Amino acid sequence: MQTIRTAILSFGLSGKVFHAPFIHQHPGYELVSIWERTKSASVEIYPYVKIVRSFEEILDDENIDLVIVNTPTGTHYEYAKKVLEAGKHAVVEKAFTSTVEEAIHLDQLAIEKNKVLSVFQNRRWDSDFQTVQKVIKDGLLGTVLEAEFHFDRFKDELSPKKHKETAGPGAGLLYDLGPHLIDQSICLFGMPEAVFADIRTLRTHSQVDDYIDLLLYYSSVRVRLKSGLLVKEPIPSFIVHGSVGSFIKSRADIQEAALLAGEKPDQPNWGEEPVSEMGLLNTKIHGTEERRQVPTLAGNYGSYYDLLYGALTGKNDNPVSAKDGIRVMQILEAAVKSNRDKKVIDL
Repeated sequence: MQTIRTAILSFGLSGKVFHAPFIHQHPGYELVSIWERTKSASVEIYPYVKIVRSFEEILDDENIDLVIVNTPTGTHYEYAKKVLEAGKHAVVEKAFTSTVEEAIHLDQLAIEKNKVLSVFQNRRWDSDFQTVQKVIKDGLLGTVLEAEFHFDRFKDELSPKKHKETAGPGAGLLYDLGPHLIDQSICLFGMPEAVFADIRTLRTHSQVDDYIDLLLYYSSVRVRLKSGLLVKEPIPSFIVHGSVGSFIKSRADIQEAALLAGEKPDQPNWGEEPVSEMGLLNTKIHGTEERRQVPTLAGNYGSYYDLLYGALTGKNDNPVSAKDGIRVMQILEAAVKSNRDKKVIDL
């Protein structure tokens, strides 16, 4: 089995929770290096991994095949560019870049260097979204006419991470949780024709946006995407209405909480939601009215790394291509312009 020798550029929440556990457990990857600027936190969990103190150590290491760019959004373009120029494959966290222009340039560079460039959109493999996707694909709602997706939290205090709360490229909720919602919409409905956005700052002393309301215009379906950091009582996160029925579902994927608690993704029943979080389907099937709960599919972020391994070894397509990332960036930029100009922006 071909081994993909991998390095991670940060061991904060992203590296520790979303990347290292899945790279570690996959037989096709070898976690070689982790860039920790001053700490050595990774040694307790991965004592076999080399801790490096500079980005250049990773770029100069000819034994590294793949680099995970999971640093703050404003650095994604610079780091991913250098990774590709060093002849290595790259996975870039969301938001892919700070601008569409940067995203297009990275895509072109990856093609020029014949390297795989992938965007880490792990929320495609959330249990809740997987279930919504299956309900729609199976035709249980008929023709989808309206969809509303929420990604809400309650965080009235500012984050201690300065890059998250300091105004600048890629900062704010639009570029933090917005890419998840937008990517999920594109997965289900394709690229919209236009965008209207209302983007606000509601928390006291916040310097960045913490509320977004996006309306994506399609010819046959109305899609609304919302996210806020002052939502104390959650409502259904997925509301989908079709020509014969409706489906509502909570955002209840357990993987992030399990990983934060130190659980390993190779354990039995990984990614299975509580039965109490099943979605509600109200529809008509073969002329018969049905109103019932729908069992939730298990989530698994490891599926991304399985598919990425296939892409790196020439067995399947890139699970989340740079072009996927470009599409998300185009909608993000259109949303910023729409909010500024208070008008619908054509794509």
